[in-house]
Amino acid sequence: MLGFLVRLLPFWIREPLFILVGSVFGVRIMYLALHDGEWIPAAIGTAFLVATAVRVHTVVRALRARRSPSPAAFAHGPVPDTAAQPQTQAGQLPAPVVPTAPAKEPNAWGQAVAAVALFAVLGVVLWLGPSLVPTDDGSTQQAASCASGESEKLPSAYTKTPRAVTGDELCKALNRPDLARLLGTPAEIATVASGTSNTALLTGGKVAQPEAEVQFDTFTVNVSATYNKLSIAQYVKLMKFGEETDVKTLSVVGRPAVLFSDHTMKIEINLGSSGSGGPVEQGPSARTLSVAFDGKDSGGYYEITVWSESGAFPDDSALLDIAETVLPTIPERAV
Repeated sequence: MLGFLVRLLPFWIREPLFILVGSVFGVRIMYLALHDGEWIPAAIGTAFLVATAVRVHTVVRALRARRSPSPAAFAHGPVPDTAAQPQTQAGQLPAPVVPTAPAKEPNAWGQAVAAVALFAVLGVVLWLGPSLVPTDDGSTQQAASCASGESEKLPSAYTKTPRAVTGDELCKALNRPDLARLLGTPAEIATVASGTSNTALLTGGKVAQPEAEVQFDTFTVNVSATYNKLSIAQYVKLMKFGEETDVKTLSVVGRPAVLFSDHTMKIEINLGSSGSGGPVEQGPSARTLSVAFDGKDSGGYYEITVWSESGAFPDDSALLDIAETVLPTIPERAV
């Protein structure tokens, strides 16, 4: 259909159009072929340029023929048409013949210039289009989102614990758009975000302990809430018997808190036929900030832990910024 419409165009529009498009495509394909070192595109580009050269030659011949018409028609001068002369009566003069101006033919150069000007924009768009138009090829990484836990059945500890938050709610509070900036790595995007409504170990499922985790390329952040009777003051006393280091007590959002360092645990699980797993090993170092649920330190606390596979963790100011930003947004379920 397009070829039929092009053939309907006048010669002085069609041929410059073919020349323009052939030149643009030929040069563009040749450039890409030389840049990538491919001979097949080079052959295609050469074919475009050769076809364009042939059309240029045709246009040049047509222009020469138009400028220099054949002299044979004027070799003997104009031949009078006596048969067409009207017969006059004796003594009467023939009526004067009014010369008629020849029909004005379209200007070939004007048509050519108009065609080039009209389709020059097309050539520029074809040439620069890939660099000017933004493309979305699906390679842009999207930040991980928290899976909905509405259908998750909560353990009985959550129904018996007043105002206990769920893992899904913790995940939504932690997975903030500015979390990477708070960690000091603003260019990173969350790759994993999850939340679980667990219970504390060695409590027989009686103590609710939901947690959420957001992973980046550099750091991993974990937030948990433990609904027991242990206060921060008691927690600090217990640290004297543990292996925690760099212990520092402070106040965060008006509540007692403590900063300390510890190691994560690394567990290997074999999903083969035996279904066995390796021993529990010591994981990379982590930095943890524990914050009491309330200013009275009446029992229970949030914990924010940050670690990386390299063993490094951000400054303590990053944990404080996360706590001051995330903790006020954590919802509390009604009793």
